[in-house]
Amino acid sequence: MKIAYGDLIGGVSGDMFVAALLDLGLSLNRLRGELKKIPTLQFDISSRKKTIHSLRASQFQVICPKHEARRSWKQIRDLIKRSKLDAAVKSTSSEIFAALAAAEAKIHGVPIDEVHFHEVGATDSIVDIVAAVLGVRELGIESFYFSVIPLGRGLVSSMHGALPAPGPATLELLRGLPVVGIDIDTETVTPTGAAIVRTLGKQFAHQPAMTIEKIGYGAGQKEFAERPNLFRIILGRVDSSAALEEMLVIETNIDDMNPQLFDHVMDRLFAAGARDVFLAPIQMKKNRPATLLSVIAEPRDRQKLSEIIFKETSTLGLRYYPVSRMILKRETKKVTTRFGEITVKIIEQLDGTRRAAPEYDDLKRIARANNIPLKLLYDTVARKLRA
Repeated sequence: MKIAYGDLIGGVSGDMFVAALLDLGLSLNRLRGELKKIPTLQFDISSRKKTIHSLRASQFQVICPKHEARRSWKQIRDLIKRSKLDAAVKSTSSEIFAALAAAEAKIHGVPIDEVHFHEVGATDSIVDIVAAVLGVRELGIESFYFSVIPLGRGLVSSMHGALPAPGPATLELLRGLPVVGIDIDTETVTPTGAAIVRTLGKQFAHQPAMTIEKIGYGAGQKEFAERPNLFRIILGRVDSSAALEEMLVIETNIDDMNPQLFDHVMDRLFAAGARDVFLAPIQMKKNRPATLLSVIAEPRDRQKLSEIIFKETSTLGLRYYPVSRMILKRETKKVTTRFGEITVKIIEQLDGTRRAAPEYDDLKRIARANNIPLKLLYDTVARKLRA
C-alpha cells in the first residue's frame, strides 16, 4: 500500500501542498489539463525551483485575475459539481470546502449556506484545493499521515482587517488535532492548508513505519530566518497485508460507579470514533475492586473522547500514551443464505491466505427474525464460506 507522510517543517498552505506533490513527480501539464475541467474559472498555473536554506524545492503558483467577486459556499459547491472532474475528486474537494464553510459559519455566527468566502473563495484557493486532491490521486497515495502542526503568532492582515495568527478559521479547523506553538511572528498554516490536512489526514504524530521511495519539498511564499519554510512529503510503501497505525490508549481506574452505566459509556465512546473500548477487573489500593476502562483511538480524537469519559463516569483523572498497532487487510462482502443476506468480513493473512468470519450482529438479527438457533445459523454460514 502506498502511503505518504506530510512533514510540516515551516507549516502548510494550499500552494505548498501542491508544490510538494509536483516535486514528487506530479506532472504540471497533466494537472493543468484536469483543472481545466472546472467551468468558468480563468487561471493558469506555473511551477519553478527555489532554494530554501540550501534545500532545493518546488514552488507552485496560480495566476488569476486580481479582482474577483467573493463566492459563497453554495456557488463553490455547484462549481465543483458541474465540473467534469472524476467523481472521487469532486467528493473530496467538496469535503475540504465543507470543512472550511463549517469553520467560517461557526466563527461568524451564520448558517453554513450563507457563508461567503473571501480569500479562500478566490480562484487560486479553489485551484489549490482541487489540485491537491488531484495530485494525491494521480500519485496513488492511499493514506496520508502528518506531523504535529506548527503554529506561528502575531497579527496578519485580511479582508476583515488585522487578525491574530493563527487565524480564527485555521484554529477552528485544527480543533482536536495536535499543534505546537513556534517562535515565528507570522501565519504558518493557512485556512486552506488546515482544511486539506484535516480532511486528508489519517493521523497526526510521528512518521509511520514505511519503506521510503521519494521525497518532495514544497516552498512557501514567505521566508523565515528561524527555519526553512517548507512542507515535505515522504512517499513510501507498507506491507499491503498489514498496515501500521499510530494510536493512542486512554485509560482510567474506576472504583465508585454503578457498573450498569458502563454500557452507556461504551456506546458513547464508540459513537465518537473510538476504535476499541474494553473493561478489565483490577484491584486498587486498600484492596478495593475496580474496573479499568481502556480506549484505543486516533490521537486527534483524544480531547473529545476524554470529555466523554469525564462527563459520563466518576473518574477524577485520565492517563494516555501512544501505541503502535499492526492490522491485517480486510474487506466486507454480502453472502446470501437461505435465511437472508449476511455481512462477512474477509481477512488477508500475512502469508497471503484468507479467512472469513460472519458479522455477529447480522447473525443475531437473522436468528431472532427466523426464530432459529444462532449456532445453527453460524454453522450454515461457515459451511458456505468454506465451500
